[in-house]
Amino acid sequence: MVEAIANVVVGYGAAVVTQLLVFPLFGLHTTLAENLTIGAIFTVVSIARSFALRRLFEAIRVASRCDGHGAHEEPVPPRR
Repeated sequence: MVEAIANVVVGYGAAVVTQLLVFPLFGLHTTLAENLTIGAIFTVVSIARSFALRRLFEAIRVASRCDGHGAHEEPVPPRR
């Protein structure tokens, strides 16, 4: 949990600093409050994306174990 929170905080800070540096290169002039808000929006989207992908890959992993080809199952002997 601490790692996840640190990741979000560092990502948010990196996003805001990047915006402050990059936006003016494209002629975009925003206030610090606007940059903080934009960074927060992208952070929420990033957390949602990460959560959705984690659930998707977990579902794929579970489904692959349930399809009869799991690595922990005993091999079925051939019929005679």
